[in-house]
Amino acid sequence: MSSVVVKGPRDLQENVLNKGLCSACGACTSLCPYIDMVKGKGAVIIEHCGLSEGKCYNFCPRAYIDVPSLDKLIFGFYRKDLALGSNISIMKARAKDSKIRSAAQYGGVVSALITYALETGKIDAAVLAKSKDKISAEPTVVRNRKEVLECVGSKYVVCPTVTGVLEAIKQEKSKIGVVGTSCQITSVRKMQASDFEIGADKVGLLIGLFCTWAVSPDACNYVRNLIGHAKVIKLDVPPPPANILVIQTEAKRIEVPLDKVRKFIMPACNVCFDMTNEFADISVGTVEGAEDWNTVIVRTKEGEKILQGAIDAGVIETKPLEKERLNHLCEASLTRKRRVLTEKEAEKVAYLTIREEDKTKII
Repeated sequence: MSSVVVKGPRDLQENVLNKGLCSACGACTSLCPYIDMVKGKGAVIIEHCGLSEGKCYNFCPRAYIDVPSLDKLIFGFYRKDLALGSNISIMKARAKDSKIRSAAQYGGVVSALITYALETGKIDAAVLAKSKDKISAEPTVVRNRKEVLECVGSKYVVCPTVTGVLEAIKQEKSKIGVVGTSCQITSVRKMQASDFEIGADKVGLLIGLFCTWAVSPDACNYVRNLIGHAKVIKLDVPPPPANILVIQTEAKRIEVPLDKVRKFIMPACNVCFDMTNEFADISVGTVEGAEDWNTVIVRTKEGEKILQGAIDAGVIETKPLEKERLNHLCEASLTRKRRVLTEKEAEKVAYLTIREEDKTKII
């Protein structure tokens, strides 16, 4: 990726916001007083700020993604695995701590790794998504186990996590960890690749979540109308063929057909190329058919060191990921890539640059 992109807020408006491609990562709204979050999406509230080149465009994950250049920056070489991206190892894993596992969505790997990294001084703080009601989400900076456990569980609504990252960069003196979706992790990687000096080198650990979609804040009101005054314990989207959103309250379990939820999905999610968070240090997802385990993809040497340290310390246990499950994951990822690369409205995927020979292989 070229570290200099001579484009600014006007280009962000034309190429991202006007096309409905904002992923609500929070990068631009944190950097520019003329851009704010409105109804879960970035919006230019004062036009013509005068800049022809700006951080808002440079850091946006839907402005441009040069996959070969980002690969070279992060991994030192271009990917060999077109389905899942560069990786060192793939396995299934779970937290050994039963308290973490019982609180977490699935195997508790993310919470266990962040806790381990904080307690061993690998990082001094981490940016996570926190939900006070298990429905909405907001970025928060955590520094200890208690604060990590307050953030457990999947959030299906958009969260401006990168806002929290930029705040942490300002506040923290040393290494920061980040847990985020693919668009959020990509934004941070673009910061690290840029010539703009904002302190992104403080980010020392990026844990990426597998992600297929997130919903707008309007979905929060939809769920609240369904549950009334009941307290939500957990939200979950079981793997196919379930095709439902499960809302577990203190009183009962509510199953909502996904067809009623899809109208809230962010349009930017429909053109996302990256289901398994390919620019993270470690990527974590579910294991279909094994709800107390996570799929873990180790991508960088830094990620490998963190995971191995957690294994050696008895924090994480691992097993080989069965070939059938790995093949299924690869096919699911390739299916998403094919759908994006064959998108009829070409301008919606103009942000994405991959090698032409790889596009041919995928399609």
